[in-house]
Amino acid sequence: MTDADDNGSQPSPRRPDADPARGSVDQAPRLGPRPNSHPAVPEQTTAVFGRPDGVDGAFAPPEAARTRPAQPVIADPDPVLQEAFSRPEGADTLQRDPDSRFGEKETTPEPADPWRDPDAAAALSAPAVDTPVAPPPSTPGPKLGVSEVLFDRKVSWRALAVLTAIAVVIGLVGGLIGRLTAEVTSPLHSDTVSLSGSDDDNEDEPRSQVARVAQAVEKSVVMIDVRLADGGGTGSGVVIDKEGYIVTNNHVISMAANDRSAKLEVVFSDRTRVPARIVGRDIRTDLAVLKVDGIDNLTVAKLGDSSKIQIGEEVVAFGAPLGLDQTVTSGIVSAEGRAVPLRPDETSDTDAVIDAIQTDAAINPGNSGGPLVDDQGRVIGINTAGLAPGGGSIGLGFAIPVNEFLPIAQALIKDGRVVHAQIGVNASSVRNDRVLGAQVRNVVEGSPAARAGIREGDVITKFGDRVIEDADELTVAVRTSEIGADVPFEYWRDGRTFDGTITPAAD
Repeated sequence: MTDADDNGSQPSPRRPDADPARGSVDQAPRLGPRPNSHPAVPEQTTAVFGRPDGVDGAFAPPEAARTRPAQPVIADPDPVLQEAFSRPEGADTLQRDPDSRFGEKETTPEPADPWRDPDAAAALSAPAVDTPVAPPPSTPGPKLGVSEVLFDRKVSWRALAVLTAIAVVIGLVGGLIGRLTAEVTSPLHSDTVSLSGSDDDNEDEPRSQVARVAQAVEKSVVMIDVRLADGGGTGSGVVIDKEGYIVTNNHVISMAANDRSAKLEVVFSDRTRVPARIVGRDIRTDLAVLKVDGIDNLTVAKLGDSSKIQIGEEVVAFGAPLGLDQTVTSGIVSAEGRAVPLRPDETSDTDAVIDAIQTDAAINPGNSGGPLVDDQGRVIGINTAGLAPGGGSIGLGFAIPVNEFLPIAQALIKDGRVVHAQIGVNASSVRNDRVLGAQVRNVVEGSPAARAGIREGDVITKFGDRVIEDADELTVAVRTSEIGADVPFEYWRDGRTFDGTITPAAD
């Protein structure tokens, strides 16, 4: 390929019969400016973007790139941009007042002069300052007297004397009246007053039925004190025989019965403290009998008949709740025939179900073993338990009826042990839409229940005259029945109810 002529004419292309050693394809000729096609390229652009001297291809050889000096030319800035972004005139920084206007100089306006401005509104100028004139010097006047000061010269000396005399008279009369009043009214404090109680000759007489019952029974009630090496407890009891026999609960003296080192004492109402011995106890009924010796003139409690009690009749509970002996609470009989289970714990081996009298008289820990007395002073029960979810009485107390503890106490005094009636079954409570009662879990072979035809799974719904609604009621009904006497009962089996007769035996 040949270079263009110096005058810028179009080079001639290679002919078809060119040298075959260079190939048969024509190479692109180097083009120059064509006449009347484009304007001439500025020298500055050619200097920046044109080929370096001595370079024919699109890229300069490496040696030329390293040796060629930089040739860019920076044009002058645009006047508008220079005006907008240049440093303000006379400033050392680029910061300018944002409220200023470019090209305008800030001038402080001159105050308006209404005399020089024809359009100015009318206005008043400041007034001229007057020179104050000093007042003439004053001379002191004559001194004022009392009448001038008090009455502004409106009252004469004679009138002032009259007013003074009137004030003196009023003061004397007031003092005289106060003196007379003070002599009539008694003083607040006195050393001649002597206070005394009532001089009623009948002050020892009881003034309520509860007070009469308390006086009649209090001497037959005792506090039972059990003391161990590492603790102890207190309960109550009641004297039932002049020989010194006292009935109480088994759980009151259980620790003393199981620990030979325990000290068991009885404290009477006059604070006499004597040792006591255990005659016998029954864990199945939670009853026990103690005996004290050497005590003369014992007050024996009067026993009643629990079969004649009435729901709602007034009762009085005696005992030593929380060790507070000679405590009396009153209430009513709330219900009877309550089957209440008593289970063993760390302080008692009692495992019983009592057929209890329910009362709302307060019964707390320590009342156990004390008597429940009717309004005639007759013992109708032995306080045994109370439901106290929060730790105190809520009006749900339970007592063993006197008709139940008397034969137990008699047997303990006579033999030291008690024989109970049993039928030879274990039962659990059942309550569903088909039946309600005590379901038999197992039957002892050869027992009264086996001879009566009772099978496992049968539900006993009635025993004697008592309706059975759970297993605890069956336990009470069997234990309170007579050994060897036939007892009618009802039971449920496979959706049908059957009648039968059973003869309880001794355990």
